[in-house]
Amino acid sequence: MADSRRIWLTGASSGIGAHMAETLLKSGARLALTARSVEPLRDFSERYPGQVMVVPGDLSDHQQVREIGMRIAQNWGALDTVILNAGTCEYIDAQQFDAALFERVVRINLLANSYCLEIALPLLRAGSRPHLVGVVSSVTYWALPRAEAYGASKAGLRYLLESLRIDLAQDGIDVTLVSPGFVDTPLTEKNDFPMPLRWPAPKAAQHICRRLEKRPLEIAFPTLFIACLRLLASLPKCLQVALGKRLARTSDGKKT
Repeated sequence: MADSRRIWLTGASSGIGAHMAETLLKSGARLALTARSVEPLRDFSERYPGQVMVVPGDLSDHQQVREIGMRIAQNWGALDTVILNAGTCEYIDAQQFDAALFERVVRINLLANSYCLEIALPLLRAGSRPHLVGVVSSVTYWALPRAEAYGASKAGLRYLLESLRIDLAQDGIDVTLVSPGFVDTPLTEKNDFPMPLRWPAPKAAQHICRRLEKRPLEIAFPTLFIACLRLLASLPKCLQVALGKRLARTSDGKKT
């Protein structure tokens, strides 16, 4: 039986988001797709006529998000699933801490998602078996060097969604967190360090979509990578710091 759920997916133009869109559209779902890049969204609309609503915009702009919400409400009236996937990653140089960089990452990864939640929750309450999904990160399990902005923003999003899970239970809205390890995306292409157990984006997207059907509390992968991070997080803080120092870099870019 074809899936006819009404899904809003953010960050749908590339990486995991684009491959999730492909997988969900093939299942028959109807998708409202959001990203700043319009052309990839239009391509989905042309290839899956009648299934795609193109609602582009900058999610860090509160007014644009409200306009996206009004378009979805006017066309569909409700949402059954919301997948908050949009995000960014920039690394901090602790020798020259850049507060503007920190603010930029937090605005996109945390504040923008709060804008999305403002419009998404009323639409989910009007939907069928509503499901809220948020893509956080495995980096929140264990502090890593240079990840201050990214990790803090994703940890904030994790707490936000886990707290909402409790408050939304009375509305029958299930909440699932997605915690990927390293995945081949345009963002990770910029990384200049080893990325163990890295997955291709299509594999990650298919894994997420399969698991979402069961509405788990969390989807974390790859299993071995997640297990290692959780083990490291369980060590005494002094050992965690010592290991973290081994991964940190000096001012000349070399590892300590």
